[in-house]
Amino acid sequence: MSKTILGISAFYHDAAAALVRDGVIVAAAQEERFSRKKHDPRFPLNAINYCLEQGFVDAADLDAVIFYDNPLATFDRVVENALAAGDAGREQFIKAAGQLLGDKMWVNDQVRGALGSLGREGRVLFAEHHMAHAASAFYPSPFERAAILTIDGVGEWATTSLGAGDGQAIRLFSEINYPHSLGLLYSAFTYFCGFKVNSGEYKLMGLAPYGEPRYYQAIRQHLIDVRDDGSYRLDTSYFGYLSGNVMTGERFAALFGGAARAPEAPITRREMDLAASVQKLTEEIMLKTARHLRSITGEANLVMAGGVALNCVANGKLVAEGIFDQVWIQPAAGDAGGALGAALLAEHMYFDQPRAAPVAGCDAQQGSYLGPAFSSSEVLAFVNRHAYPHIQVSDQAERLATVAAALAEGKIVGWFSGRMEFGPRSLGARSILGDPRSPTTQETMNLKIKYRESFRPFAPSVLRERCADYFELAGDSPYMLLIAPLRAERTIAMDRVCFDDGNDDMLAVINQVRSDVPAITHVDYSARVQTVDAATNPAYHALIRQFEALTGCPMLVNTSFNVRGEPIVCTPEDAYRCFVRTEMDLLVLEDVLLWRHQQPALDEQEDWRKTYELD
Repeated sequence: MSKTILGISAFYHDAAAALVRDGVIVAAAQEERFSRKKHDPRFPLNAINYCLEQGFVDAADLDAVIFYDNPLATFDRVVENALAAGDAGREQFIKAAGQLLGDKMWVNDQVRGALGSLGREGRVLFAEHHMAHAASAFYPSPFERAAILTIDGVGEWATTSLGAGDGQAIRLFSEINYPHSLGLLYSAFTYFCGFKVNSGEYKLMGLAPYGEPRYYQAIRQHLIDVRDDGSYRLDTSYFGYLSGNVMTGERFAALFGGAARAPEAPITRREMDLAASVQKLTEEIMLKTARHLRSITGEANLVMAGGVALNCVANGKLVAEGIFDQVWIQPAAGDAGGALGAALLAEHMYFDQPRAAPVAGCDAQQGSYLGPAFSSSEVLAFVNRHAYPHIQVSDQAERLATVAAALAEGKIVGWFSGRMEFGPRSLGARSILGDPRSPTTQETMNLKIKYRESFRPFAPSVLRERCADYFELAGDSPYMLLIAPLRAERTIAMDRVCFDDGNDDMLAVINQVRSDVPAITHVDYSARVQTVDAATNPAYHALIRQFEALTGCPMLVNTSFNVRGEPIVCTPEDAYRCFVRTEMDLLVLEDVLLWRHQQPALDEQEDWRKTYELD
């Protein structure tokens, strides 16, 4: 019997909605893309409305609405944490309890008030947080059977869960519980290094190759006890998150040489080495856990989700180790993906609907192109309404030739094509593109386009069939979730600039040419790879093919279509606004081309750089 199910995640960060029909993902999107508030945690009304419209379904006709975690269990953790913290935890308890009692406990009322219906079940169903993560990883994967690993900050109680999936059944059989959390440990170092928690963890990962892991032993000796099976316990006396609204305490600061770096302050050798140290530990724990999971399940394949599963460097090491034959990671591995996992969990476990047998080598994520799309006529209506200078190039070959030529000349292109991506990565639908051969592309895109820290690396989108010519990567990486080393013959020897406490000059390292594709080569000769195939994204694949025909290079620099602190663009209006606020040269809105030098001057009443909260 056909089932149509709406999944919702909200009230912590990255609220989202997903619609599943008969086990097929119809639509999924984060609320931030519509509200334009990055990591928006609020009830995802805009994302829900998009999903219902995409599925041509009314709320009353939904077979079920399901929320991605269990608010009662979360409240239990908050109460027990407050009791353990005593008076020191009063402020934290008031804040957390107010949010839970004001929002999460009344999800039924929120859904009924927003949609006018709770669907045919007459009530909201509730998943467990890590079961939603597990479902988001297993059901869309290309595996009939697989081991399951979910790692994040915290769900209700669980922070790390081990399990297995078989057909439509998922079983989680082991977990590590709060306050012991690899995700919170990584976030503590994110905070201490001056980056924003639940947003800046990827910055810490990107900073790690600039440092040396000289604090690794101190972390192992004082902060965490790691066992051979990957299980661990934290010494919570070093942290602040149990009793306060900060991640680290005074003992943490004393251990690592003083107070935390202030946001936006210069990055010193200490931050680089702290990043390298906690990254090394994270990789160690994930590898130990994976080996243990392979041993106890006997499964050949692994699926992963949870915020820590977005650590591309650790993922790359895991794949390279060959512990499992194949690894599949949910592209929206964080809380947003919980909405999708919850919907799939209701489909297969609550309603007992069979899961379609996976097709060998093919997942059910549809490239993660699950968001809104805009037709050529909608784009034209937008640009004509505002009288923006443009040309329409309906012939695809002509259009791609123009765009590829611009890229080959070193121009930066905003690329808006097809359905928006679900998850934190731009995958060639809402992307800013550049020439990977140019040694100045990274600096130009960081400082003049993205307006962000110069050390942050860019990813290559490489033709799937040419990936092995450039990268040491076994298999595909369609969702930009794996770091892989460049092939040795592509690299160029680099002078390792010696940092000292008085001269932490990162640009001296960044600006050195490290390979024949320097714009995507990190300082450790690695790259965060996206493999692009013609079946999943034919337009993007064809563009890269055209660029290869002009230059001999089968890849493009691909970064998300946004500026720092802004969510990835969703609509043509979002894309145009971002385009004219930056120094991009060309904007491609489906088959409409807009050149920057032809556009009218931007007329804004206030500095747009103050519009977005820094990440």
